[in-house]
Amino acid sequence: MVLRVAPKRTCNKTTVAIIALAISMTWSNANAQLAFERTETRAPCARYEPLRRPLFGDLHVHSSYSFDSYISSQRNDPAAAYRYAQGESIPLPDEDGEQTVVARIQRPLDFASVTDHAEFLGQINVCTADAWRLGYWWPHCVMTRSSHFFTQLLAASWWTKLGVMGGSDHRRSFACALSNCDTARADTWAMIQQAAEAAYDRSPSCKFTTFVGYEYTDAPNAFNMHRNVIFRNERVTENAISAYDTGAGNFPRLWEGLREQCIDADTGCDVLAIPHNSNLSGGLMFRDPTTPQEAKDRLFFEPVIELTQHKAASECRFDRLAGRGVDTKDELCTFEQVVADNLTMLGSLHGKVMTEQAAPVPIDRFARRNMLRNVLKDGLALGQASGTNPFTMGFIGSTDSHSATPGSAEEDNYVGHLGRKDAGYRNVQDHFFSNPGGHAVVWAEENSRDSIFTALRRKESYATSGTRPVVRFFGGTELPFDLCSATNIFERAYTLATPMGGKVAKSDAPLRFLVSALKDPGIAGHPGTNLQRAQIIKGWVDANGQTHEHVFEVAGDANNGASVDRATCNPTGPGFTSLCTVWEDPTFDPQQPAFYYLRVLENPTCRWSTLQCKAAGIDPFSSNCAEQAAAQTANAHERGAKNDVYGKCCLQEADEPFYSPLIQERAWTSPIWYEANG
Repeated sequence: MVLRVAPKRTCNKTTVAIIALAISMTWSNANAQLAFERTETRAPCARYEPLRRPLFGDLHVHSSYSFDSYISSQRNDPAAAYRYAQGESIPLPDEDGEQTVVARIQRPLDFASVTDHAEFLGQINVCTADAWRLGYWWPHCVMTRSSHFFTQLLAASWWTKLGVMGGSDHRRSFACALSNCDTARADTWAMIQQAAEAAYDRSPSCKFTTFVGYEYTDAPNAFNMHRNVIFRNERVTENAISAYDTGAGNFPRLWEGLREQCIDADTGCDVLAIPHNSNLSGGLMFRDPTTPQEAKDRLFFEPVIELTQHKAASECRFDRLAGRGVDTKDELCTFEQVVADNLTMLGSLHGKVMTEQAAPVPIDRFARRNMLRNVLKDGLALGQASGTNPFTMGFIGSTDSHSATPGSAEEDNYVGHLGRKDAGYRNVQDHFFSNPGGHAVVWAEENSRDSIFTALRRKESYATSGTRPVVRFFGGTELPFDLCSATNIFERAYTLATPMGGKVAKSDAPLRFLVSALKDPGIAGHPGTNLQRAQIIKGWVDANGQTHEHVFEVAGDANNGASVDRATCNPTGPGFTSLCTVWEDPTFDPQQPAFYYLRVLENPTCRWSTLQCKAAGIDPFSSNCAEQAAAQTANAHERGAKNDVYGKCCLQEADEPFYSPLIQERAWTSPIWYEANG
């Protein structure tokens, strides 16, 4: 709400006090009518929905302020990224580094945050922004600005050794001895804030929301400890806290710094840290808390986790060839997995993996807690043993785009996420097992920072693999079985039950769950895909401290016969435009702590790689695929490509542990926890 006071020529202390009281009362009255606290000065949104609506966003995006974006010939800054998120086109580099690709999202986002790497904000600024600074001419900086592909790769290797994927120490570039990187860091941090403010719609239209953010990028020995730090409003820390500040492998110090400089600073600052890619963390992302404060900080700062993005999904893992999973029998856990367990999985060049560390990790040596379902199960066991469950995270998705393209998760509109490194033929050749990523979806009253941030805090959020189904999930003991036929279904659900992300106290009555899913409505020329089925995944711990899981089919039909026309990639067969049911857990035990989350599957569609292979003249379903790939590889060689370019197009699902030319897009809701001791 905005309160305007008519200007006066004079204003005594009494008048000031009256005005201050009026403003305070106005804000207090406004907040009393809201489901969240208003912490910023802005117009109220014209559209306010007490029963909330789904808002689609991306909270993991890199621009030219990130070293690994800039060295890939990507020159779009945060302002350009926010324009892209709102539906404008931006130029991107092709495989030769020329700015010839025109990228545009098919549907604008509701919200986004640009999250450039905190560690190098100052160093990249020195290397790229001002030729009058001496550091600009340091050889590493010159290499960073080069348009020569191999020089860019050498510069990338140099940057990673400065701390992103190095060992226990973090070193700044020698360019910082030649120019003031601290000043440059502050300048970049200020520009990040300015771009977020400029793109944020504070008018009653509330068309687009931004968040000031950055990525904390610690990865000792290439094991991923990364977090995206998202601030609630414009009141942020003086600098972006980085791994240089905390030391390597010490993410709890990030939380301590955020508490000291934000939460306890009495400035109105509020903040979240969102982990991502636990699948590449070597089991280190979710360790047992070493102190009660560590458990407390994890619960406070990390209410949600990024379950899926372009470097794979982290729900669960099942190896098709081995015929078993990482503490799971769920065969749908082959979805968008990569073979390695660390960040070197990105290190392919001309179709060849360049480091032994990126070698496949056998299913028996893949760390359990790389996968979030196992983390949630272990959290139940820890809670039963200690009284505190440190792992009660909700789910979101994002892209991790390094091409300044928030929300670019569309399989049929995928231009890559790594600038020239996965542009054109390089996408299939070097990043075949990556994917476009997904969306962060929140159920919020309005499209504003406070409403969205509050939804993330309470974990009323879900992740999608890139499409936009509308999914709701409630749990409780009083949900009637005929609720789906009610005209006020969600009003009653909020009254009778707990939405996704919440907790249900101990009860002798069995739990029931409301499942509601609407297909992605799509847009003209890009229809949404029908739904196939809905599943509830349950995890629990027994009296002996042993964890278990089960997947329940609760709605739809797994055997509906839907498929894909392999000549055109058009979906075929029946499906559902909506699914709704109230399901009661037949295995409910009031003495067993448990969690439940909803997974909604769409009918099969062609993967992005299948679409791009077909566009290049190679049909993955053809018996002549190898001959087609060889011919198109020869054509690519004439354009400067090396080695086998299109051979991966012909990979067979039966020979691969995870890959399939057809996929089932999906959504995962945040869990609902049952507290047997509550």
